[in-house]
Amino acid sequence: MGKSKKIKVSKTPKNQPLDHQMMNDEVVTESGRVKVRSRQADEDEDFVSGKLSKQILSEAKKQLQEIEEEASPKSARAKGATVLEPPKVKQPDSDEDVDDDSDSDDGDTATCADMDDVAKDLRIHSKDEAAFAAFMTGATRSLADIIKEKKTEIETTYTDAGSLQRRELDPDIVELCQGIGQVLKKYRSGKVPKFFKMIPQYRNWEELLCITQPDEWSAAAVFRATKIFTSGLKTNMAQRFFNQYLLPRVRDDINYYGKLNFHLFQAIRKALFKPGAFFKGFLIPLCEEKTCTLKEAIIIGSVLAKNSIAILHSCAAMIRIAELEYTGANSIFLRIFLDKKYALPYRVVDALVHHFVKFRREERALPVLWHQALLTFVQRYKNHISSEQRDALLDIARIHTHKFTHEIRRELTNAKCRDLEVEEPMEK
Repeated sequence: MGKSKKIKVSKTPKNQPLDHQMMNDEVVTESGRVKVRSRQADEDEDFVSGKLSKQILSEAKKQLQEIEEEASPKSARAKGATVLEPPKVKQPDSDEDVDDDSDSDDGDTATCADMDDVAKDLRIHSKDEAAFAAFMTGATRSLADIIKEKKTEIETTYTDAGSLQRRELDPDIVELCQGIGQVLKKYRSGKVPKFFKMIPQYRNWEELLCITQPDEWSAAAVFRATKIFTSGLKTNMAQRFFNQYLLPRVRDDINYYGKLNFHLFQAIRKALFKPGAFFKGFLIPLCEEKTCTLKEAIIIGSVLAKNSIAILHSCAAMIRIAELEYTGANSIFLRIFLDKKYALPYRVVDALVHHFVKFRREERALPVLWHQALLTFVQRYKNHISSEQRDALLDIARIHTHKFTHEIRRELTNAKCRDLEVEEPMEK
């Protein structure tokens, strides 16, 4: 490489006017040197050839054997494996190898603090849980049940006459995935097998994932898998992973232990990096099932409250939740979104007004969460509603009363409706 030219520093005082500096040619100019960068990295292929795939699988198997030997020296060694279907997408980011898991004790403390803050802010009393439970129907499914259904679905996918025959997986591939599953059962931190990071690249990634027994993974393995699949899958496939694997695992953990493991809490935060897939595959299905408990809503809501979310995705989620059949969890999520103080479009405001007005004929006692959500809405967006909507909300406040009702009426009475603001300049 040639030597870089030194830039001569002007000896003139710095406070001299700019026009004098330009007249005296005392302005530093760009050199004529042009850097030529290598474009080899941009010319890489978007797929892996069959020969290279065998080499990668061989290296992955060696690494898996080393990990198994460290855990149990007498474990049997697996044979070489081949893959039937070629990968379709690029490899996930290389930074997945870096162990960025924080200390579990500190993480548990931070998670509990976040959930306590949200629970305290909601001001939920024990006597209101009965009203909350009155709107819950149906039964939840565990992750193990979903895995069994998934295996049955995969086995019967290509059994119809005239359809493509289902190709059987190589026994070595099955053995490799089963070995990965054994590693993920005891995974705490560090690197994961390389082949596990390659699973999102294949069309039959769900079939390979089922072989690893996701319902038996450790919580740290779920967090690592969420990072890999969030970055390695497209939006529609990431949505399926969140719905079929992450959501049931989170609900199982909350229902069994009464709280959420720190690694699963971090997994939800990582899933928010794809908000569209998260809302369609995680939050909206949770609200649609109408079985979300108070504890689940508070814990998941604390994740939404502590993380920034794009306004477009939040608006779409609010409209969808407002249209669903009511449950107490809907009020918790709506209030958390309202507390973010977005500049909501009128379409979203109208959907929220309709959500509250449709309770005019509701005879059941509404939980305090509903009244809190209504109060938050009128406090934040009372000047964005029309005069007709304000009157409708006042009627609702007369039908369903609570200790927050007088605050709701005061806010609505002092509201400057959007249609009145438009008419004032025209009268002048």
